[in-house]
Amino acid sequence: MREPGDLSLPAQAVAGIREALPVIAEDAVAAIIAEVPSYADAFSGPMGATIRTAVEVALGGFLSLAAGRGGTATAPTATAVDGAYQLGRGEARHERSSEVILSAYRIGARVSWRAMAERGVASGLDARTLAAFAELVFAYIDELSAASVAGYHDELATAGRLRQRQRERLAHHLLTGSPADVVLGAAERAEWSLPATLTAVLLAESQVRAVISALPPGTLQAADPPGLTPDDGVLLLVPDSHGAGRAALLRAVRGRHAVVGPARPWEAVRASADRVVRAHRAGLAGDTEEHLPALVLSADAEARADLRARVLAPRAALRPAAREKLAETLRAWVLHQGRRDDVAAALFVHPQTVRYRVAQLREAYGDRLEDPDFVLAATIGLG
Repeated sequence: MREPGDLSLPAQAVAGIREALPVIAEDAVAAIIAEVPSYADAFSGPMGATIRTAVEVALGGFLSLAAGRGGTATAPTATAVDGAYQLGRGEARHERSSEVILSAYRIGARVSWRAMAERGVASGLDARTLAAFAELVFAYIDELSAASVAGYHDELATAGRLRQRQRERLAHHLLTGSPADVVLGAAERAEWSLPATLTAVLLAESQVRAVISALPPGTLQAADPPGLTPDDGVLLLVPDSHGAGRAALLRAVRGRHAVVGPARPWEAVRASADRVVRAHRAGLAGDTEEHLPALVLSADAEARADLRARVLAPRAALRPAAREKLAETLRAWVLHQGRRDDVAAALFVHPQTVRYRVAQLREAYGDRLEDPDFVLAATIGLG
């Protein structure tokens, strides 16, 4: 780092450059507007005057350092650094990219240096002093631009954390049945547009980063969703993935052991989340629409057990092994609508064996084997 003693500009050169600072600042801002179109509106009106003044003050502060008035010429004052930092935060809030800021610094540095160099030469600066002056100008600008970039990324991180918290609160309201006006207020604060539908998706935390970029913008991540623990995974609420969009959603999570619920209107997304939880608890994965029979049968396990016991009651006195064989036969019989060969194939036994077992069933159940209500009960109870 160059110390002040290494470069102390003559008072005459400093005076000449300082006198021209308003014009230099005006030219620098004009060049930035011309070469970075996204700044055209930002630099107009009162804001433009403020920015021109800020550029002039920054360059004046540099001249004071370069003239040897304390500090090192490559180290901007705390005020200048803070101003550059706040500029970066403001640019992030206005959703301009960090490259735009850096472009503005490069253009401003180029224009400012050219003007200051011309006046320095006119004041009699020799080539060695001029080269040292150039080195310090660009080192100074680098420090200011680094401060702006730091401010830019800090603002993004802060805004991102705030938006994430707001969206987690929104997901909580959606999943806990908060009133519509509460949900609408939370959505507005989270800058989230209400979709036509939401689809609950459960997957391991390690898979979220890989999947999230392939999901629609506005996908919400629920914090502490009802019925789930962190060990169960992460619950996402994916907007507008109904109809043709469902195929895209299923492709995005394929091979990641995700559980995908049905699409539901945003105010009824709890139903989608509840189905995902039930499927997960039942050890099912993938598209829950493909598991509807299993989900129905497991919806009330105790009731299903009672129904199974009632269906099998006529054979309750048999030994467990014999009772189980007849239960398998009865199940195959109702599922294959009494087609003996299909029943034999399903049970991996000879059709004659099926004939014998069905004779035992008829002895126990009689005409009930043709009763639609009994067939329905047997289908569900033994399903």
